[in-house]
Amino acid sequence: MTADGRSRRSRIAHAVLRRLPLAGTVVGLCLAAWLVATNDLAAVGAAFGRIGVLGLAGLVLVRIAAVLACGLAWARLLDGLSPAPASACLILRFVREGINVLLPVASVGGDVLGARLLTFWAVPGALAAASVLADMLIQVATLALFAGIGAALLGQVEGSAAAELSQWTGRTLIVASLLLAAFFALQRTGVVHVLEEKVAALGRRFVREAEPRPEPRPQVQGALDAVWGRPRRGHIAQSVALHALAWLFGCVEVAIVLACAGHGSVGVSEVVVIEALSQAIKAAAFLVPSGLGVQEGGFVLVCGLFGIDSGTALALSLAKRVPDVVLGLPALIVWQNLEARRASLAPAGQP
Repeated sequence: MTADGRSRRSRIAHAVLRRLPLAGTVVGLCLAAWLVATNDLAAVGAAFGRIGVLGLAGLVLVRIAAVLACGLAWARLLDGLSPAPASACLILRFVREGINVLLPVASVGGDVLGARLLTFWAVPGALAAASVLADMLIQVATLALFAGIGAALLGQVEGSAAAELSQWTGRTLIVASLLLAAFFALQRTGVVHVLEEKVAALGRRFVREAEPRPEPRPQVQGALDAVWGRPRRGHIAQSVALHALAWLFGCVEVAIVLACAGHGSVGVSEVVVIEALSQAIKAAAFLVPSGLGVQEGGFVLVCGLFGIDSGTALALSLAKRVPDVVLGLPALIVWQNLEARRASLAPAGQP
């Protein structure tokens, strides 16, 4: 193939990748519209109204705790390797979440930008990228474990629908486990340096000013070796535990909403199944920004297995989006403020 042909194919592939979030948004909007058209909006409004201001405030507080746990998990991976304080990871974790849930990007867009913003604290770009890659792997791995627990609990529920969903989840988790193993293997080999140019290019899509291009031979692989090194197994274990705790906070959110909506009799195992499988379904559709429509459909599907009406299920999904907005909007403001104050956060010339 000629150089012009390769260049043309590269441009086409880049254009397709850039439009995937938009396509995901359209799919999500269509699914959301279908859910609205096929459900009783009055029932949804009544269920949402029963949650009340106190219930929604409780959700926001629980979500803050969950995001802080994720921020601390990221900080543990960087502890001893970078000059950045833990507070930087806490702040940027809120920014990562805000971008992922409020902007029309795939669910990894905030993570890519988070790596770039971390360099504002004089963290080398390679280490920032490596820490985010490792953090994302741990987050997805703990979600897979959480979903596996949910599938196991669902397998004990009577009914063909529950059995089919449990089996589907189990098969999906097998595939996900193989992909996670491959992702980890890539991080432990020399393949990662090929990807840094792509990651840097994605990061530059979020800023308006011209950005210098990265070094031609990046050192992400060396940074990954440092993050995953044997002496740091304690830090990695702490990060895993904190991410697992963050997923459990999601169960608390579900319990609060169901209790306020009049379904306080739903047990702990049912709450775990609802949160675990709905999060797994949302993660599977990561190309749909913020799981628009997918999250709502997942709650309707899983809640229906326990006799919870679709109105309450949709109200649950809407209630869980309240913290997305309440915490996400200030996070976006913080992001723009960081961009404006970059010169005061990192020495001149720092990438």
